[in-house]
Formats: sequence, C-alpha cells, structure tokens
Amino acid sequence: MRNIWAIAAALMLTASAARAVPADSAASPQEQTYKELKVLVNVLSYIQSQYVKPEDAKKLIYGAAEGMVDTLDPFSQFLNSEASEDMKSETEGQFGGVGIRIYMKDDWLTVMTPIPGTPAYRAGILPGDRITAIDGKTTKDITFDDAFKALRGDPGTKVTLTVSRSSGDDEAGPWTTRDYPLTREIVKIRSVQSRMLDKDIGYARITEFSAETGPDLLSALDGLKKQGMKSLVLDLRNNPGGLLDAGVAVASDFIGGSRIIVYTQGRDPKSREDFRSQASAPFADLPLVVLVNGGTASAAEIVSGALQDYRRAVIVGQRTYGKFSVQSVIPLSDGSALRLTVAHYYTPLGRCLMRDDDKGVRGGLTPDIVVAVPKDVESKLYAQWDMIYAKDKKPRSEVSEKDMVPDEVLNRAMEILKAEKILSAPSGN
Repeated sequence: MRNIWAIAAALMLTASAARAVPADSAASPQEQTYKELKVLVNVLSYIQSQYVKPEDAKKLIYGAAEGMVDTLDPFSQFLNSEASEDMKSETEGQFGGVGIRIYMKDDWLTVMTPIPGTPAYRAGILPGDRITAIDGKTTKDITFDDAFKALRGDPGTKVTLTVSRSSGDDEAGPWTTRDYPLTREIVKIRSVQSRMLDKDIGYARITEFSAETGPDLLSALDGLKKQGMKSLVLDLRNNPGGLLDAGVAVASDFIGGSRIIVYTQGRDPKSREDFRSQASAPFADLPLVVLVNGGTASAAEIVSGALQDYRRAVIVGQRTYGKFSVQSVIPLSDGSALRLTVAHYYTPLGRCLMRDDDKGVRGGLTPDIVVAVPKDVESKLYAQWDMIYAKDKKPRSEVSEKDMVPDEVLNRAMEILKAEKILSAPSGN
C-alpha cells in the first residue's frame, strides 16, 4: 500500500431548490449526482426533525460516510479522527494492542495477518481467522472504528477474542470456535529479521514494508555476507505489505538495469505510473528463493511478482493473498480521513492478480513450486518463528527444539539452493 497524504476540501451538503430541467432533456451526470445527494440530505433532515430521540448530526454524517465507503471494496475505509490517529501511530512504528491486521470479509472482522512477536501471533491466531466476538460482543457488521477501539488499549489491559477457523484451505470445511484471552502490549513493528541457516545460506524475513525496510534489509544482507552468505532465502510469508516505495527498494536489491518493478493504473488511462529499479543491484547475482503463503499481500506480492516475472528467484510456498490495489489516505478537514482504493498494481509482465471474493476470483500469485501446509502446522510454525533476543546471546525460538515441527517450505528452499550450488560448480578435470 502506498500512503499518499493529500489535502482534500471539505464537502458541504446544503439543501437547495433543484434547477428546473425540461422534461424531455436527459439530466447530466452532475445533475443526477445532485438529485441523489438530495435523498441523503432529506434522510438526515427527517432523522433530525422526526426521529424518536435527538441524534448527533456528526454521528449521522459519519455513519453515512462509512456506509458509502463500505459499498466499494474491503480495503477502502472511512476513518474518524480517533481511528485516523491510530493509523498514524501504527505507521510511526508502535501502538498498544494485540498485534493483528484486519479487514472485513462477508461482514465479519477477519485477520489478514498477525504481527510477529505480538500477543495474537504468540497465541497462534492465523490469517483468515474470523474474529466473531471481542469480550463477548459480536463483531458481525462491526465498523473499523469500533474494531480499532475494542482491540487497542493500554499495555497490560486484557481482551478476549472469540475466533472461528475453517479446517479447510478453501473455507468450505467445518469451522471451529475458541476464545483467545490476550494481554495488550506495546506493539513494535520489526521489519527485518535475519540469520544464517548454514555456513553459506542466509535467511531474511520481512514482516512488513515500512520506511526503514529497504535500509534495514541492505544492512542485514551485508551482515550475512560477512558471515559467508552465498545464497539467500527471502521469507515473505504472512507479510501484509505496506509502503509501495519500500517494496520497490527491496526488489531493486536483486533486480538492476532500471527495469520496471511494478506499475500502477487508476481510472484515468493517463494515470499509469512506472516504478523502476536502480541501474545496478548490490545482490543481482545472489541465488535467491522467496517464500510466500496466503498471508503474503500487497507490497510483498509486488516483490514476489517482479522476481518471478524476471525469473530472478524461485517462488516457493502457497498462493498469495491477491491484494493488488493501491490505497491513498486522504485527511479531511475535521481530523477524519478517507482511505480510498485509487489504482491497481501490475507486475512487469502486466499481471494484476486482484482477488474478488464477490465474483469468486481467487487472485494472488501462484508459486513456482507449491508446498501445501496444513492449518495446524501453520499455527505451530508461527509460534516457533517468534524469536527471543537477549544481550550477548544467540537469538532462539520461543518453542523448545523438541516441540518444533518441520518447516517444509523452508526445507524445500534450502534443497533448491543446495542443488543450484552443485549444478553451478565448475566441473573437475
């Protein structure tokens, strides 16, 4: 998602006499819009004058704005001033909460991905889980504003999420429900984690794309190179995206030549904007495997798509989420904001793999090598990915070695890189 902060004039709705139009002439689009706006103004007027009890006009107008945006797509939102501030605090890097990214699907609050290292992540909440209740209150038809208020709070306070999970990957299987008691924490977003897998295979995991992701990844790769890295596994599983520019910067570490990484196209045919790599890439020749799954979305799909289109990396795992859309965040005059889908992403080969649940379009990138992972194994993998850091000690998993499950996707990636090393080695005489 590319955050575009633009200044927008406040829309003032005033009731006025309709301009006379001859019966035999067709109304212009502008006249038709004013006619439809009049319905909204009339509804507001009737509520204020005849509803059984007084209602706050601002509350009514915000409700109308939320209703309009809800007719668009799952990623467009109207944010009141409090929710807008919450979004800003998240962008700045930390906030108090349980650590999940959410969206609406089939009128239910749905997990896009848990954030690594957070209470929700450690508890085993998964992408695609439905949060059916928060502290016993149903989330059916809940607004994003109310969801943010319910999920976030002061560190140390408690909240219980009731979560429903499908046993099948296609969500057609039976659903099971359980409660997750969580304690809110300051959620700090760590963008890049890295380590050596063996003496010459490096590993870098990007949890999301923030302003610091590009420099952080370069620093991590330089550190791995000093440790003997000759090939790399780039893990983008459960990466929900983030800043478009950060995704382009990451792809540019591996793709040089000023080539197109991604382009965006909005409603206007002339609105196409190309985003290109730098002339030279510091790791252009580094053997690379990229890991993806159903929680890989947006900017993470941009990176995966570019690397796949240019055959620069082998993509391994499960089909990605399918969020190929651009949202602009437009601040409004009273402190509220509009998060609006304004364009779609396209890979260098012109692929826009946007999902559309209403039309049954699955969307998403298909990996070069598909490795199926059962839901229960995914949950255990999330837990063991979470690392404990201590001064002067090597990072270790929160899960003891005896309780770990094999990471088949990562193992397949290492097999590919080891095979590539053997095949590319010079033959002996």
